[in-house]
Amino acid sequence: MKILIQSATILNSNSPFHKKKKNVLIHNGRITEVGDKKSTADKVIDATGMILSVGWFDLGTYVGDPGYEQKEDVSSVLKTAAAGGFTELAVLPNTNPPVQSKNEISYLTNGNDNRLVQLHAIASVTRDNKGEELTEMIDLHENGAVAFTDGLKPIWHTDIFLKALQYVQKFNGLLIDHPEDSWLNSFGQMHEGLQSTMLGLKGMPRIAEELALSRNIELLQYTGGRVHFARLSTAKSIELVKTAKKRGLKVSCDVTGYQPLLDDSLLDNFDTNYKVNPPIREKADREALIKGLNDGTIDVLCSGHLPQDDESKNLEFDLADFGMTNLQTFASNLTTLSASVNWEDLIEKVTTAPRILLDREVPVLDVDQKANLTLIDPEHVWTLDAKSNLSKSKNSPWFGKQIKGKAVAVFNNSRNWLNV
Repeated sequence: MKILIQSATILNSNSPFHKKKKNVLIHNGRITEVGDKKSTADKVIDATGMILSVGWFDLGTYVGDPGYEQKEDVSSVLKTAAAGGFTELAVLPNTNPPVQSKNEISYLTNGNDNRLVQLHAIASVTRDNKGEELTEMIDLHENGAVAFTDGLKPIWHTDIFLKALQYVQKFNGLLIDHPEDSWLNSFGQMHEGLQSTMLGLKGMPRIAEELALSRNIELLQYTGGRVHFARLSTAKSIELVKTAKKRGLKVSCDVTGYQPLLDDSLLDNFDTNYKVNPPIREKADREALIKGLNDGTIDVLCSGHLPQDDESKNLEFDLADFGMTNLQTFASNLTTLSASVNWEDLIEKVTTAPRILLDREVPVLDVDQKANLTLIDPEHVWTLDAKSNLSKSKNSPWFGKQIKGKAVAVFNNSRNWLNV
């Protein structure tokens, strides 16, 4: 089948067609033509005003499978990711059992050669993600683990953190940490500030993130290795990473697509869909994250996709679980962010940067290359509702609302998903 994407603006810094408006012909999973020619095709997509990039890569998607399939399973996340514009997902290990043996890695990655959306397993640093005993990291690496993390949980044990850094250096592996002092955040429900005081909710202070981050940067300085800090949320955290980079440390970080867009004033009506960890902070933090995206301190944008079933979310605020779904609405996040951050930089943070960190092949949009592509329409207005939602869960603050910006086509492994 021949598919012609017509008049798309190409954003791929490794491509000779970067920033140019071109027609792209895809035939049997390969890019056969890029230029101004209007070739005949079985399907023609008028991509005027749209952006074509290599396929998006999410660094840290939560899938409840195995163990919590009622929230999300492999089948549903593949459909949701494709509709959101992703061709590859790195999956967190917080399942039951956790991703701590080659069996769990195989469960997630089997079939990747024929999937439109490919899954990459991030293995647990510690057994059962408890932070007490290291997993067989070298064996897991040899069996396909792309990085190591305790996922939604911090690596709280300093000696474990240090030894994990020593182990990953044997194969130039990447340690990913969600920095949090869990004791300071005990029983916390939202960002600690004026808003939490007014609402009468226990706060989660900035220092709970910043203290853990600062400690782990010092451990990195002491031990060496590579660390990626996931889902940062405060202005000081971004400064700490910026300083660490200037010191020559091999450190990187990401933020979720929603974190620079939202602030804690949105929790006024106790909407549990805004209950996330790290919490939505104040306006000053949001502005600092946007600055960090612009100056390159923040390397990667991720979806922060954390589905929760109704039994976990439709509760009193202090009883509800943390997390929001965001794979399908991620293109809308990017569209809104594009008012403050260049599209070129945004695309780089969801395509090239995460792949380089995980030592994955970086696709290139060029003639005679495999078609691993995402097409986004920033002007597309749509509604996430029961009909359009492909996730098993609906814990999104945008559910039932009209939003702008949508991925309309993805291509990978000679397969495609089209919504045009």
